[in-house]
Amino acid sequence: MLIRLLEIAAGYPRLLRVLAALMVSAMLLFLVDNFFVYWTEWPGIGAFLTHQGLLTPARNFKALEGFPLIAGWIQFLLFAATLLLVVWWVIRTPGRDMDDDGRLFDALASYFTRMAFWAVLLVGLADSVISFLRVEGFLPYIVGDHLTTQLGRSIFRGTWVHYPLVGIAAVIALFSRSIGFIWLSLMIVAAEFTIVISRFVFSYEQAFQGDVVRFWYAGLFLFASAYTLMHDGHVRVDVLYTNFSERGQAVTNALGSLLLGLPLCWTIMILGTSSRGSIIISPLLSYEISQSGFGMYTKYLMAAYLMVFALTMGIQFVSFFLSNMARFTVPRDETDERLAEPGGAPRGVEA
Repeated sequence: MLIRLLEIAAGYPRLLRVLAALMVSAMLLFLVDNFFVYWTEWPGIGAFLTHQGLLTPARNFKALEGFPLIAGWIQFLLFAATLLLVVWWVIRTPGRDMDDDGRLFDALASYFTRMAFWAVLLVGLADSVISFLRVEGFLPYIVGDHLTTQLGRSIFRGTWVHYPLVGIAAVIALFSRSIGFIWLSLMIVAAEFTIVISRFVFSYEQAFQGDVVRFWYAGLFLFASAYTLMHDGHVRVDVLYTNFSERGQAVTNALGSLLLGLPLCWTIMILGTSSRGSIIISPLLSYEISQSGFGMYTKYLMAAYLMVFALTMGIQFVSFFLSNMARFTVPRDETDERLAEPGGAPRGVEA
C-alpha cells in the first residue's frame, strides 16, 4: 500500500517539490515562532490561531487584545506570505526537478552545519580565554573591575560575547564552504592533551578545561550527523538493503525518511520547545551554567545543539526523500548513467 502511494506520488513531482519546500519552511518558521514567543513576548502562531477559534483553547488561555493581537496578525501574515512565496517559487521554476531541490536543501543544511561549527569553535576559544583569565585573576588588569564583574554573569557574557560570535560565525559560513570537522576533532584532542599534561606534569587543572572538551565534543557529535548523512558515512546495520533492487532501495530510503527520520526531528523540536520549562528553552532563557561557577559559561548553548541537530537532520531527510523519489521518475537508462557518476547512488537510511 505504501509503495503504491509512493509510485502515485512520484507521478506528481511538482507537488512533491511544493510539499518538501513547505516542510523545510515549516521547520524554519517553527524556530522563528519560538523566538517570538519566548524572547519577544509575542503571542505566537498557536495563540493567534486559538484566538481566531481555529484551535482548541487551553484551560488558562486568555483572548488576545491590544498589541498582542496586532503582533499575532503580523506573525500570521509574515508566515502565510512566506509559505505562499515558497509555493510560488516552485510553480515558477518548472525546469527544476526533485534532484535539483534536493541539492538546494543539502546546501541549506550544510550552511547551518558550517555556522554551528564556527560558532562552537569561536565561542569555545573565547570563553576558555575569559575563564582562564578570570580564574587566575588577570581579567581585572585587562578589562577593569566593572567589566570583570559583568563577565562573571552568564546573561552578560552570553549576550555580549557568545551571541555576537554566533553572528560572526553565520557570516563566516557564507564564505567558507568547507566544514572543518577534522579541525574540530583536532582541537578536541589538543584540549584533552593539555588536560593530561597540566594535570599529571604540572598538577594544575581548572573546570573550564573539561568544559571546553565537552562543549566541542557534543557539537562534533550532533552537528556532524547531518553532514555524515549527506555523504552516506553513518554506520549501517545492513541485512536486507544491499540485496534490494535499485527501486527497492529508493522505496526503503523514501519511507525511512518520511516515517522515521522526519517524525524524530519534529518530536525533538516540539517537545524541546513546548514550554518555558522544556529541555531546550529553559537553559537558553536562564543562561544556564555549570555549578562550578568558574568554568565555561556555555552550558546553555549545549541545549541549543539539540535544535541544530533536529533542524539540519530534518532538512537533510527532506533532501534525502526527494533524491530517492526522483528515482521513480527517471528512465532506467538515465538512472544507470546517474548511478555511474560519483556520488550518484541513492543514499541509504542509516542506523
